[in-house]
Amino acid sequence: MKLQPDKSNAPMVRAYGSGWIEVDNNKHTQSVLVSSLAEMPTRDWPPKKFEDLQALHLAPLAECGAELVILGTGARLRFTPAAWLRAFAEHRVGLEIMDTAAACRTYNILASEGRKVIAALLIEPNSTNRAD
Repeated sequence: MKLQPDKSNAPMVRAYGSGWIEVDNNKHTQSVLVSSLAEMPTRDWPPKKFEDLQALHLAPLAECGAELVILGTGARLRFTPAAWLRAFAEHRVGLEIMDTAAACRTYNILASEGRKVIAALLIEPNSTNRAD
C-alpha cells in the first residue's frame, strides 16, 4: 500500500507490503524501529517474528523519551504478556499494540502531529523472503 507524503520532519513510513516496509526512501525487510525523536534514528530491531519478541526488546523503549510506543505485531494482532507492560507504566509511557500495517498508519498520523512516538515494527518474512 502506498501512503501519501507528509510535511513532518520525522521519518515517515512511505509504503509497506508483505515482508517489507519503506521508511522515507529506505526499504526494510527485517523488523525496524522508527521514531519521531530526533535523537533516535530509524534502525533495525532484533526480533524477526512475534515468537522471538522478549521483554528485553521492549523495556528500553519505555525510557527513550517518547510519550507513546506503538508495537506492530506482524500480519495479525497478538498481545504480549501483561508483565511486559510494567516498564511502560513505571515511566508513564503509553504502549499500543496492533498489527504492523495499522501501526505504520498510526505512527505516521501521530508523528505528523508532532507527537513523541516510537513504532516498533515486526516485519515477518514471507515465503519469498525465507531461506528455509
